[in-house]
Amino acid sequence: PLHAAVHTQRGATATLPCVLRALPRNYRVKWSKVEPANYRESIIIITNGLYHKNYGPLSPRVHLRHSHRYDASLTITDVALEDEGRYRCQLVNGASPSSSTPVPVPPGVVFPYQPSNGRYKFNYHEAKRACEQQDSRLATYQQLYKACGARLLLPGVRTYGARDKQKDRFDAFCFTSALQGQVYFIRGHLNFKEAGQACRNHGAAIAKVGQLYSAWKFSQLDRCDGGWLADGSVRYPIT
Repeated sequence: PLHAAVHTQRGATATLPCVLRALPRNYRVKWSKVEPANYRESIIIITNGLYHKNYGPLSPRVHLRHSHRYDASLTITDVALEDEGRYRCQLVNGASPSSSTPVPVPPGVVFPYQPSNGRYKFNYHEAKRACEQQDSRLATYQQLYKACGARLLLPGVRTYGARDKQKDRFDAFCFTSALQGQVYFIRGHLNFKEAGQACRNHGAAIAKVGQLYSAWKFSQLDRCDGGWLADGSVRYPIT
């Protein structure tokens, strides 16, 4: 790869570079995504230079760039939060070694999230689902470390060690990136139902927690007024 990381935006198009040094006979190029939880690889696309086949959930959004004979670069369209990770381009039955390319989706923001019934109530699967419902993803270790490691009295991220994903309960750290849309404030003495209707009257939808954090971080939304969000919480963005 030309770069250790490829930086992109949510909703944009990203190209992961892979240029072959040679074209051996009967070669194949395999692109896969390395899953961090178990280090297993999920195949994305396989090509022999003439034909290719796509695999998995990324299938509709990926293609090979093919700008020249040796170009096996992978292009991902409409980049999503879940696309972040490490990808491998491998020349099969050839002399070239495989290469890996991490693909972050910066800029991003990590924010804490807790359920409406109090603190420390999520198991792992509930925390993952809650983040997804708030236009975000459960943060990775690297995202959390980058977001708050330097701000602690003693830099670093503390750990409770391995936890039981079903039995142990905590809040969640979620990760979201810049929005394609806009978050704005509607003034008024509104209950939750009225707030939702007010947004619909504007041809909009009531904002999610991740969207408010994104607007605060990347659109400089700064307003000291409480307002409803889609999960039934009341928050306001202030700098």
